Amino acid sequence: MVHHGDNLDVIRDFPDASFELIYIDPPFNTGRAQSRTRIKTVQDEAGDRTGFQGKRYRTTVVGSSSYSDKFDDYLAFLIPRLEEAFRLLTPTGSFFLHLDYREVHYAKVALDQIFGRQSFINEIIWAYDYGARATNRWSPKHDNILWYAKNPASYCFNYDEIDRIPYMAPSLVGEEKAARGKTPTDAWWHTIVSPNGKEKTGYPTQKPLGILTRIVRVHSAPGDRVLDFFAGSGSFGEAAASFGREATLVDESAEAIAVMRRRFENFETTFVVADDQSAASNLEARIASAATTGGDVASANTNADHPTPLRS
Repeated sequence: MVHHGDNLDVIRDFPDASFELIYIDPPFNTGRAQSRTRIKTVQDEAGDRTGFQGKRYRTTVVGSSSYSDKFDDYLAFLIPRLEEAFRLLTPTGSFFLHLDYREVHYAKVALDQIFGRQSFINEIIWAYDYGARATNRWSPKHDNILWYAKNPASYCFNYDEIDRIPYMAPSLVGEEKAARGKTPTDAWWHTIVSPNGKEKTGYPTQKPLGILTRIVRVHSAPGDRVLDFFAGSGSFGEAAASFGREATLVDESAEAIAVMRRRFENFETTFVVADDQSAASNLEARIASAATTGGDVASANTNADHPTPLRS
């Protein structure tokens, strides 16, 4: 299910303990507009850029997208949403907050107060090596993902679902281990979404499916309900639905909703606009109840493309 509206207003109507996994990627408070321009290139000897083997290409702009990423009081914006995330988690649920160096230290202090310091499990560093280099400091090429468990003594961690990565010195570990690979640490090396790749939606700050799929597979089980209330391009929803989880997404941007409508054409998806939130909240409550009792959920009368929640 995809909700179009202010995320705080939307999620406040969701029932307690509704989701086993919550991941959010809020604005990073960079102090500037985040934008992405979509282009296409056509081979043209008089073109404006040089490509493979020296061939010339002409660039055409086919669209652009942007949003403001500046908050005078970032924590006043973020903390009420963190408190709602805590309320919405099941007793064994996990919460992942994706930020960068600008605000992550303040957010961790806030989460320690909301969840309790003992509920902090990991800080995951997502490192990438792409883009321009700074000339007056070490180039910032990583994001920070904080993982909190509602109950630090009982949470989902599917060790067998962890994807393996190659050993850096395979000759030192033997053929069997080298073939199997090793599990990642809390430092995850993964490229950003390629500007020219099939995964790209054109939405600013889109995160790669490889990162989100790892979180979904390890920290939830098939059939679990998961939530992202800063959904953006819907990457978390796609990762969840592709592996049999039931995803609820929220975003107030009409552009984000348009991207998700295109992206989820092959999934059964309910799109709910702000005027229909009362009916949608009733459906969310019934879905949460069905998830707990194992019952079925009848369709709600919402302004939707399809009458069932986002699922594969």
